[in-house]
Order: sequence, then C-alpha cells, then structure tokens
Amino acid sequence: MKDRCEDEIPLKRTARQAAGRQKKAAAPSPPRIPRITRLMALAIKFQDMIDRGEVKDYADLARLGLVSRARVTQIMNLTLLAPEIQEALLTPRELVCRSIFEHHLRRILGLIDWREQATAFASTCEIAKH
Repeated sequence: MKDRCEDEIPLKRTARQAAGRQKKAAAPSPPRIPRITRLMALAIKFQDMIDRGEVKDYADLARLGLVSRARVTQIMNLTLLAPEIQEALLTPRELVCRSIFEHHLRRILGLIDWREQATAFASTCEIAKH
C-alpha cells in the first residue's frame, strides 16, 4: 500500500494572465567559433592534461577521445606554432584570416623558426583571402 498520493495537475494560464506577460525575445545565437580556434584550444587543454598527469601520453588521449593516435598528434602539433600565431587562432574576433584551416597550418608546422612561421602564416592568410 502506498504511503502517499501524488498527482500531476497541469496549470494553464488564462488568456488574461498570458496577455499581461511580456514574451521573451529569442536570444541571438552566439557567434560561431571557427574550427581551428576550437582545435587550438583543445591542443592546449590536452597538453595541460599531460602536464598535470591526468593522462600519461598521446595514446591515452586517443583512447579517451576515441580517435587515432595520429589524429591526436596532428592536434598536438598546433602547440608547436609560434605564440603569436596561437594567440591569433585563439582570438576568433581578431582572427586575421577566418578562412584559415588546419591543412594550411601543417605546412607552417614544418618550419622550426617562429619568425619563419609568422611570415608563412601572414602569406597563407593573404592567399586564403583571395
């Protein structure tokens, strides 16, 4: 036997009550964050997880993310970009070039010198704009 009784009672507003309330305006959708910005942030987050010992290595990250180790390496390689490029990628409103994609950056990642990376990044953005 039940100790208590529970019923759901639907409550409806009368037309007069509903008319007195102001309708909520639809909130504008937030601006879309470019994929490269999200990948750069993910690479930094992954590196932080490794530094704090939450995961042992890229293989652990791959298992957690259900992706290949090669894909984790591709994402983590973004941390090898010059700091000013990383900052540009993480600031979508100020992103120099909104049409920059990960495959554009792979060529730049082959450059070790950060000044050369910055020059290549600037020229890649110029080419991508046109």
